[in-house]
Amino acid sequence: MKRNVWLSYLTALLILTLYGCGGLRYSQATPEAKDFHPKKIGVLPADVGIYEEARGVIDQIIANELVKRKWFDDVVAADALNRQLQSNTDFRNLVIDYKAKLKTVNFSDPEISKKIGEMAKIDAFLVVNVDYWNYTMENKDKIAKVGMEINMVDVNTGKILWKASHHIIEDYWVIKPELSKVAKKLAAMMIDEMPH
Repeated sequence: MKRNVWLSYLTALLILTLYGCGGLRYSQATPEAKDFHPKKIGVLPADVGIYEEARGVIDQIIANELVKRKWFDDVVAADALNRQLQSNTDFRNLVIDYKAKLKTVNFSDPEISKKIGEMAKIDAFLVVNVDYWNYTMENKDKIAKVGMEINMVDVNTGKILWKASHHIIEDYWVIKPELSKVAKKLAAMMIDEMPH
């Protein structure tokens, strides 16, 4: 009898422990997000910071995750928006101004976001920042670490309807895991939490 009680207790503790390990480090949606269902979503080119090798790779991973889910009629990937940025100075300046205001004063400018939406013909866009994309040592363990932050913006209001940040760490001994594969796992986890 005592053994069954202890076994039940340990099983419950294990389930609670595993349940507590899931989820993102940070994910927050506004109340308006539940009623927001964009048909076309764009992925602005990611701000990769010092992790230049993530440029383009993370954009494609995010776009692929969005397409895979079939939540939207169209996903405008960062490479398409990048072509528009290269060919249209006005569009480029809008995106630069928008990102600068968001990064420096945490302000999602509704006028600029609306113009971006009109020029790109999208209802919402994602702003992605890469926080980690590297191999390093942590407590004498070799690790691969990928982390990012994603904001989903309603172009008509400029409101950030959802924001999330998370990172994944994979340890290794000899063979380094590909950072792009770690990023795919991370993107899948984060996009799962995104309202649509």
